[in-house]
Amino acid sequence: MQNAARQGAEMSYDERTLPKTVTRIGKTVRMKGTLRFAESVQLSGRFEGEIESKGYLYIEDGAEVEANVRAESVIVGGMVRGNIEASQRVEMLPSARIYGNVKTAAVRIEDGVSFEGKCQMVKNSDAVDVFSAPVGQLKESVRGFSKS
Repeated sequence: MQNAARQGAEMSYDERTLPKTVTRIGKTVRMKGTLRFAESVQLSGRFEGEIESKGYLYIEDGAEVEANVRAESVIVGGMVRGNIEASQRVEMLPSARIYGNVKTAAVRIEDGVSFEGKCQMVKNSDAVDVFSAPVGQLKESVRGFSKS
């Protein structure tokens, strides 16, 4: 029974299973601008602007983000208004509210999530964006897959 509980915890992010967070932005903090970081951030307050990271971002339940987000992994428990692009994975916890598109290699959406947008699954997050790329670029990107 303990193994089953341990496996369930490994598949889902929560405060007990999160890797050590390098930076924490508290509930009373309100920021505006561009947030760049290399390792990890736990956001509990309000942020507006752009977020760029080579690490992971944890948006805690109650946090509000109005930004386009690019990171390795993004865990959402709060509200995001903007697009999320993650090279590894996006996880939406039951309290998550996302209003924007998601582009990632792996996604997990738990019961209770409010998600209004499109989800694009990619092996490489720098691949062609099928939602906004010109037709010629899309044709060129799939040329190797056609039979002719």
